Amino acid sequence: MKLLLALLIFAALAFVPFFADPYPLGLMIGILGYGVLATAWALFSGPTRYISLATVAFFGLGAYSVAVLGDVLPYPLVLVCAAGVGLVLALIVGLATLRLAGIYFVIFTFGLTELVRQFVTYYEVNVTRTLGRYVFLPIGPEHIYWQLLALLAATLAIAWWVSRAKIGLALRVIGDDPVVASHLGIRITRAKLTLFSISAILMSLAGAIQAPRWTYIEPSIVFNPTTSFLVVIMALLGGPNRLLGPLLGAVPLFLLFEWLSANFPNHYSIILGVLFIAIVFLLPNGVLAAFDSLRNRLAGKEARA
Repeated sequence: MKLLLALLIFAALAFVPFFADPYPLGLMIGILGYGVLATAWALFSGPTRYISLATVAFFGLGAYSVAVLGDVLPYPLVLVCAAGVGLVLALIVGLATLRLAGIYFVIFTFGLTELVRQFVTYYEVNVTRTLGRYVFLPIGPEHIYWQLLALLAATLAIAWWVSRAKIGLALRVIGDDPVVASHLGIRITRAKLTLFSISAILMSLAGAIQAPRWTYIEPSIVFNPTTSFLVVIMALLGGPNRLLGPLLGAVPLFLLFEWLSANFPNHYSIILGVLFIAIVFLLPNGVLAAFDSLRNRLAGKEARA
């Protein structure tokens, strides 16, 4: 029944481009894009509790893959290459850093994003003698919307599978206590690397699909670190350990951030930081968990009455 309902919802959403004006369609593209990123982030960071700020590194490399290869390869093959670039970076980074934990992992992933941005900038300026690239592909907003909708459906399906598979259980044990996980015979590095790689591929595809939307891209656009922080806030608000939690966090926060950036451009970063702190302190397990807790307390009071 739930599967049928989900299929009906996605089928209805597929008709949005036929009725939506350009601005609402742009908002829907943004919501779908951040929905994919937040859900992909929660795939790994939710059960392991590793706060990764490397989201935009994979997102930006996916976008640049389209900019570099879009004129020489068929578009489907370009997407495959973008996914491959994300996978290679995830394997390199994962093998080197997934033994880190806590603040050390957070700092490294944040530094990774800056390293990738600086490397791309250096290559563009000193090798190609340009800073940005134009993306001229016959792909309209409606095509981007449908691709992101399909990618979101695939991301949610993967998240649902992981939550019920052995690897999902293994990651939850690792997140609770790595020592216990090792004594239980769980291959910690392999389990973390697998989910980290899947998450990175989805993030890279999200960037690749949206590249034609900008027409012109440069490192400051696609490697904006704010994107990584937004994804973390969205996932934490909805609840990173709930299937639909990151998506439910992405919808209202994306609309709120769009309004704030348009009306308070000079104070946007300050407001973003305040929201981040408020969510961490007031809703550490997400709004869905807070709602369940409130409902249980009300049910308990009714039972005692």
